[in-house]
Amino acid sequence: GWDFRFHLRKTTSRRSQSEGPAGAIPSANGKDDRGGGEEVEDVAEATDKGERQRGTRPRLGFEGGQTPFYIRIPKYGFNEGHSFRRQYQPLSLNRLQYLIDLGRVDPTQPIDLTQLVNGRGVTIQPYKRDYGVQLVEEGADTFKAKVTIEVQLASERAIAAIEERGGGVVTTAFCDPRSLEILCKPVPFFLRGQPIPKRMLPPEALVPYYTDAKNRGDLADPAKFPEGRLELAQKYGYILPDVTKDELFKVLTTRKDPRQIFFGLAPGRVVNMADKKILKPTEENVLKYYSS
Repeated sequence: GWDFRFHLRKTTSRRSQSEGPAGAIPSANGKDDRGGGEEVEDVAEATDKGERQRGTRPRLGFEGGQTPFYIRIPKYGFNEGHSFRRQYQPLSLNRLQYLIDLGRVDPTQPIDLTQLVNGRGVTIQPYKRDYGVQLVEEGADTFKAKVTIEVQLASERAIAAIEERGGGVVTTAFCDPRSLEILCKPVPFFLRGQPIPKRMLPPEALVPYYTDAKNRGDLADPAKFPEGRLELAQKYGYILPDVTKDELFKVLTTRKDPRQIFFGLAPGRVVNMADKKILKPTEENVLKYYSS
């Protein structure tokens, strides 16, 4: 036969699995509150507590405390000495023509950094590794002014565009940080009552550039300039104008001495802003020191 005790034990076990353990008290809402084990999957997610809430997350790129890759593999020095490289602010021919058209820059006078900074054409920061202005060829086809300009670097096409338009003159000259600051802010320097210093010569790496007549360097042989101008005219296909009969011939042939900072002011001069006078040294040893 039929075993009643086995059937009763099996039925009780099935009921306890579906209705809960024996002696369990049902809740008021009719649900069986046996813990939150069923809901763990719903709440086990990322929250805003911890390092997110308290702002203690590591910085971007942190590799868990190990040596980062850019220090671990120092094989290629692409950026070596980057903070010490010389920087040159670009000055396009389009921008130069714009300044002339607005009257901020006078083309009948020699142009250097003083005129460009006062005309708000460029912004120079000598103590942030700025070493002057680089003349670039943007706007070479529309440039039409006749100028005498001194910059620190110039592209070949920019030089050709200026020399083609009425025989303009471009000179490239090196400026050390102190000379650059004096050129950009002459009035505060004059108010200090100090003599105008000599401009420093370029470093060894830049000597080949400023001694080459093709770059119109101020340290190049002036006798080689006509040859360089003619070579550039033949390369770009234009005829050099005759500037000897030009009314601005004196301006077009004005050049600074390689140790001179300002046009018309030799080193050693003192500018008296109160009396509007220029004081010249007379002692022989002082004149010898400031001579180039």
